[in-house]
Amino acid sequence: MQPSSFTLQGHYVSLEPLTQQHLPEIQMAAADGELWKLFFTSVPHPDNAQNWLNIALEMQEQTKAIPFAIREKATGQIVGSTRYCNIDHNNKRLEIGYTWYAQRVQRSAINTECKLLLLTHAFEQFGCIAVEFRTDWFNHRSQAAIERLGAKRDAVLRNHMILPDGRVRDTVVYSIIENEWPGVKQNLQYMRDKYQAK
Repeated sequence: MQPSSFTLQGHYVSLEPLTQQHLPEIQMAAADGELWKLFFTSVPHPDNAQNWLNIALEMQEQTKAIPFAIREKATGQIVGSTRYCNIDHNNKRLEIGYTWYAQRVQRSAINTECKLLLLTHAFEQFGCIAVEFRTDWFNHRSQAAIERLGAKRDAVLRNHMILPDGRVRDTVVYSIIENEWPGVKQNLQYMRDKYQAK
């Protein structure tokens, strides 16, 4: 579970280590749909993308996260970002978070395959016993997407975070545990293959 650089390859996407060189493409992806206007997401405004990138790379340097740029194979374009975070080595747990996608690839095979790649690596390479997902109470689309993965709601953390704009966020926590992984994996593969069949 060390935050070293590696790439995860799928049919639709490759998840590659986030670097400074990704900045222009991150700005373009975030601009697709003006995603920063959604107050309950962490998508950077293009003008603030450098600061967002600095924080992501600093989290990796401090062994707190493993950030990825999401590259769509069909176009070769960066279409979002995600990361492993809240890495708990002793308890073999981590969170998949800070995930966002350009508007044009939302509700496509991209998210399904990203989660399949990340979860497979977490359970089968890192040896995790649980993987968490967290989202804002107001982000109902994200909650529905997490539930479609097969994750189960654990709790709502009230007054969990004070955000940069001063809003106090309630956080909804989901998880997939080790003995659920085989069924979740089979379902994600089925969902991904449905896109391939179209």
